[in-house]
Amino acid sequence: QVQLVESGGGLVQAGGSLRLSCAASGRTFNMYTMGWFRQAPGKEREMVAGISWIGPNTYYADSVKGRFTISRDNAKSTVYLQMNSLEPEDTAVYYCAAPPRRTITWDVMKYEYWGQGTQVTVSS
Repeated sequence: QVQLVESGGGLVQAGGSLRLSCAASGRTFNMYTMGWFRQAPGKEREMVAGISWIGPNTYYADSVKGRFTISRDNAKSTVYLQMNSLEPEDTAVYYCAAPPRRTITWDVMKYEYWGQGTQVTVSS
């Protein structure tokens, strides 16, 4: 199992940047694909970005391509989400999550381990 703790959320003006971090417990972080998800009030949880445990390969939702960048530091057991050119529509609670070890998937239903979330609010 892996435990996940997000940080780095906050309030930012439109056009600004934030970097989210997700620290993982355990010594097998390098075996987990990692994803960033978000959920706005009244909306379904959606995958924003993902990075596979091997390769790595990356995934981005169309709405964030060119603005968000996912990266990982296996030595620090941490995954990051650099968010630039933020828009009010990016306002949501952001979660990091992982599917079972050695799995590569961008299907939210396959993700089993979740952090508690961090709020991102973008003002216009």
